[in-house]
Order: sequence, then C-alpha cells, then structure tokens
Amino acid sequence: MATATESLNIEKLQVSDPDSSIVSFEPFELPSSNQRVLGPPHPKDTVIPLALRLTEESRKPSLESIVETIKSLQQRDGTFTKKLARHGTLLFRGLPIHNAEDFSKFAHAFGYKPHEIIGIVVDRPLLAPNVAPANEAPKEVLIYNHNESPQVPHAPEYIFFYGHHVPSKGGESPISSSLELFHRAQQEIPEFIDELAEKGILSRVTYKYDKQYEGGSTLKQAFGKDIVDGDSEETKRSKIEAQIARYGRGKYTTWEWTDDGLVLTHQLPAIRTQPDTNLPTLFTGLASYWRMNQANSGGRRNVTQQIYGDGSVIPDKYLDHLAKITDEIRVLHKWQTGDVLVYDNVIAQHGREPWEGEQSDRVVLASLFDGKSVPGAYGFADWAKVVQASD
Repeated sequence: MATATESLNIEKLQVSDPDSSIVSFEPFELPSSNQRVLGPPHPKDTVIPLALRLTEESRKPSLESIVETIKSLQQRDGTFTKKLARHGTLLFRGLPIHNAEDFSKFAHAFGYKPHEIIGIVVDRPLLAPNVAPANEAPKEVLIYNHNESPQVPHAPEYIFFYGHHVPSKGGESPISSSLELFHRAQQEIPEFIDELAEKGILSRVTYKYDKQYEGGSTLKQAFGKDIVDGDSEETKRSKIEAQIARYGRGKYTTWEWTDDGLVLTHQLPAIRTQPDTNLPTLFTGLASYWRMNQANSGGRRNVTQQIYGDGSVIPDKYLDHLAKITDEIRVLHKWQTGDVLVYDNVIAQHGREPWEGEQSDRVVLASLFDGKSVPGAYGFADWAKVVQASD
C-alpha cells in the first residue's frame, strides 16, 4: 500500500537560507483528512496545505533566527509568497511561538503591509502589533468556508492564524482552494458562473450602533476610528462617510442611514483573478452565508445579504451546489498548539468548525496583511475592478 507521502508526492526540498547554518524548513505529510492533492487548475501534485517544519539540522533555533531567515528568503526571491501562490495555504509546525507577541514577530517577518479592516463586522481587540482574536463567536457557531472580507471591497491578501489553545474535539479550520472551486463550478453549474460574471453581486451589510450578536462589531468599531467625545451627530456621520469613501468604489458603494445605524450596499465581483497567473477565483462567502443560515448557527443573525448585482435573488440550488463542491474539495485542519496557518486569501478559503468543551478551549489569533497588488478583474465591467483602500 502506498504511503501518504507517495500518494501525495510532496515536494522533497528544503526551504532554507544558504547564508544560515541554523534554520531550514522541510515539507512533511499530514493525515488525509488534513491534506489533499488539489485538482485543476493547480499544477499536478500540488498539495493543500503545504506543511513545513524545522529540519533536524536546525537544532531548535530561536524565534529571532527563524524570523531573520524568513526575512532573508522573502527579500531574496519571495520564497514563501511563491509557495502561497501555488499551494494557497502553508502550515508551520513546531516553531517557538508561544504568545501573541511571538506570533506578531513571525507574521511581520514575511514583509507584507499590515491590513486595515474598514467596515469590520466582528469584534477583534488588538493583542499585539497587528494581532487580534480570529473570531470570538460562540463555540456552537459554524463559520463555513469563505475568503476573508468578501462582503466589502477592501480585503486582505494574506491571513495568518496561530493556534494558542486548541480543543480536544472539534474546532478545526477548513482549508479549500478558490481556484478549484471556480473550476468545478464552471464545469458543473456554468449558468451560475455566467450570471456572476455578467451581474456581480450586491452585498448589503447592516451596521448598528450596538453589536448585533456575540462577537460582532458596532458601527463605531467598523467606521468610527476618527470619532471623538463631543462630536455632534452630524460630525459623527460625516466621519463615518469619509471612512466609507476610502473604499474608492464611487457609485458602486451606497448607504442608507437608519434609526439604529446604516445599511451599506456594494456592487462587487464574486469572480476575481489571481495576480500573475490571471486564473479566475471565486472570491466569495456565498456558500458560507447559505450554509450558516441553513444551520441557523446558534441563532446568529447574518448581517450580510448577498444577491445578484441586478437585485434578483440567487437561487438556492446554486448555493447548495457551491457548498456541495466545497465539502468535496476541503480539508479540516486539526490544530496542534503552536501551529501557524498562512492563507493566500485570493485563492484559498478558511472557516471554523464548532467544538466541544469550554469557549476558552480554542484560542486562535489572526494577523491580516495586504500584498503588492489586489485581485484582478474578471471581465470588463467597471464594478469588477477592486482597489486597495486609500490611506
């Protein structure tokens, strides 16, 4: 019987810095529930995630040595950025990362620009430079596969997750390819892809003065960073609208003030393209919104509604099929304490499974970053183009 390594054909090479005699990484195999070979359009024998660990020759290097090695490799040829563009997700295991500060140093070593979340819908208190809880929703809540921030125009390119505490049962992080999802959907439900390409989606996000669910954000957390005590209501609204304008979407972003907050509507592309390859990727949370509503996750109300760009409702049969494909192509990462997962958010989706035990049994921290470029447009419509938010 073939071993997992033989069947996965994991790339046999070391990721190391020739100038360093201390630190080098090597790929290793994971159980089939945690790792799989990606289908088209990925290159043959590409696995997700690519799992990396320190070689025996590394002899337990310090975090500082690891950070310097990563910086050197990234500055030399973007080693890890290239691997992310191919595999979608990297797993680092066995590193001396023990807290939020360690995690922050590791994540910043990759050289990306910290991402500012404009219009955040979850509460993420800062724990270290550019580090916050991944999601503090109750443990019963299913967070299905999605790209980060698909409901707003300005999304991060790279997402780092660190497993600080891990539950004994449940709480896995799903991993799947947005490139493979598009490829399968184009083959199996081509009429749906045609509709998305022609119309895009309208994403309506409700923000209220008070948080709408446990772990959710308030309107002030989402857009009110410039609001100070003593501001009039007119001034507060003006400052919030100035933050919305930073999206750079012009007429494709509109809003309506309500008695308890505002409703923000974006016309967005659900299909985008990977930089350099121009391969189409389903950059979306459509299956996630649908699956979470079906599960009625802890009675949690979804603050985001997404429909076709012409205002018509997306048929359930397409959303159900999208979730079906996702179930077939995803793996569930079983956390070990200290694991770090890194996602290329343009081409890989993540999520969170419910878990048993106490809420505090699972503590996963997140750090979000921008890349050098944003996903490209699929088609020629003006609304299909996204830009990085203005400073």
